[in-house]
Amino acid sequence: MTVEIAIDDDTPADRRRRKVRDAIIDAAEVIFTAEGEEGISMRRLADSIDYSPAAIYKYFASKDDLFEAIRDTFFERLMERIRGAQEEGGETPSLCARCMRAYIETGIEEPNHYMMAFSSGKKIAPHVHDEQDVAFQAEHALVGMIEAGMAEGIFRTVDPRLASKSVWASLHGLTTLMVSMEGFPAGMPGSEHVTADAVIDFHTDMMLQGLKA
Repeated sequence: MTVEIAIDDDTPADRRRRKVRDAIIDAAEVIFTAEGEEGISMRRLADSIDYSPAAIYKYFASKDDLFEAIRDTFFERLMERIRGAQEEGGETPSLCARCMRAYIETGIEEPNHYMMAFSSGKKIAPHVHDEQDVAFQAEHALVGMIEAGMAEGIFRTVDPRLASKSVWASLHGLTTLMVSMEGFPAGMPGSEHVTADAVIDFHTDMMLQGLKA
């Protein structure tokens, strides 16, 4: 969740605290990107930035709190990528396809982050998202594109929120396969010619065909 901070109201102590907190997250990101969750310990993280483990715990009460911060920064990067794809404009189907590809490619480029965010093996606790949550923003963007396609007569009339859930589930499935299954999609005998780009293009087109009027 993105938290809006009124910078003008910050005290010097607030700024110092935020600077240290950001430095901890940045250092954790470096380790996490290379080694995943298993590579991070509070002691190793403290050593990497020349802090004591006790100092780290002043900012993050547990590794779970730290992982939550890493997860939030990943979601923010994911949403920035989607917004960038939206800003390129174009006709609704090509815009949707570009945003879908942006989602998948972000997961492929940051596999450890993606797997932690969505596929930790733990049941995700129920949560009601508010309008500041990146998950809400991402769904809002997808719903908006589906509604635009319906208004243009390109997409058939459906419940846009129902459709958005189905589209996301399909995107998540392909992304999870690509980041967790070595050799996919070319690993099966006879499929050596199948590239990741080709699968992404076909998959996004298949979803769009399902939405079309």
